[in-house]
Amino acid sequence: MGKLIERLLDASRSGVYRSPRAEPIMDAVRGSALSLVMIRAQGKEALLTQIAAELDFPDWFGQNWDALEDCLTDLSWRNAAGHVLVFEEPQPEEPQPGDDLGVLIDVLHSVAEYWARRGERFFAVFIDPPRALALPDLYVEK
Repeated sequence: MGKLIERLLDASRSGVYRSPRAEPIMDAVRGSALSLVMIRAQGKEALLTQIAAELDFPDWFGQNWDALEDCLTDLSWRNAAGHVLVFEEPQPEEPQPGDDLGVLIDVLHSVAEYWARRGERFFAVFIDPPRALALPDLYVEK
């Protein structure tokens, strides 16, 4: 088993990360019981809509940050050993508190901590080749 899938199977490492490319993550998850969702939208409305569609959120999803956190900390309707969300669209420079990217990252951190405390896997990974986001690397390419 590769080091990347070992990391993704370790619930204690649930969190928000960056990666230079999506392909190694897709390859690592292939054949596992982890759910992989690719998000390619930018901007609050488009992000919330795509996340809701990809994760089959219930009809009561309110299209706001609080409702996103509520749904991501439930996911009872998804049958998976854990969840890996990969955000692929180019991201702007360093997120600022209160901007959409900054709020999204804050929500994802909170959700990952929630799942880690329960021994469940939840990873949010931003594809960031220039390493502009102040997030830890999911893995280091050799």
